[in-house]
Amino acid sequence: MNLKNNQRGMAAGIALTVCLLLLVGSIIFGVWAFTGQQNYKNNTQAIVDKKVKVAQQAIQAKDLADYNEKLKNPYKNYIGPVGAGSINLTYPNTWNAYVDDTGLSGTLVNAYFDPVYIPPLNNQNSVFSLQVQVIAQPYSQVIQNLQSSKKEKTIAYSLPKLPSVVGVYVSGDIGNQKTGYEVVLPLRNYTIEITTYGNNYKSDFDNIILKNFSFIP
Repeated sequence: MNLKNNQRGMAAGIALTVCLLLLVGSIIFGVWAFTGQQNYKNNTQAIVDKKVKVAQQAIQAKDLADYNEKLKNPYKNYIGPVGAGSINLTYPNTWNAYVDDTGLSGTLVNAYFDPVYIPPLNNQNSVFSLQVQVIAQPYSQVIQNLQSSKKEKTIAYSLPKLPSVVGVYVSGDIGNQKTGYEVVLPLRNYTIEITTYGNNYKSDFDNIILKNFSFIP
């Protein structure tokens, strides 16, 4: 009788132990599952928040770019002296300008443009969003100097408003240890040089400056 009671007691003890182990296991699994779910939820939210932030920044950047483009209109205009081909230059409304067309410097027209401020003209390190010159040198001489200075890339070019006059479009090395883009055109016994330094204003150079530039050959 005692043996049977002992066996029953042991069986009951084992059953209780198994139940306790199952309970503890269930609790541990539940905690693990809950923790994993929370981590997934938090990580997912962090990913969503990051994507939303990136999207918002992209929208803000586009809105700012669109706003800055609208500020450029209506465009400003400069018309040079008759003796210098009456160059007709259109440039963004947000740009500042300094123009010397007196001819006293030996250059018929020396014009500088920049959205912020005009850098010092006598500093060889100064760069400009736009520089336009009508120089007292024949086109053939200027082209010869271009060829000898090993420009990075030079192609034939005509202004959209003046297709009959053929010059060159230079990109890369534009001299004086500077890079950018430059258009060189013949004007009777003179030469017109239209230059932008660097890459920041390449779009304005092509789509506003060159697109609308004209002169009397």
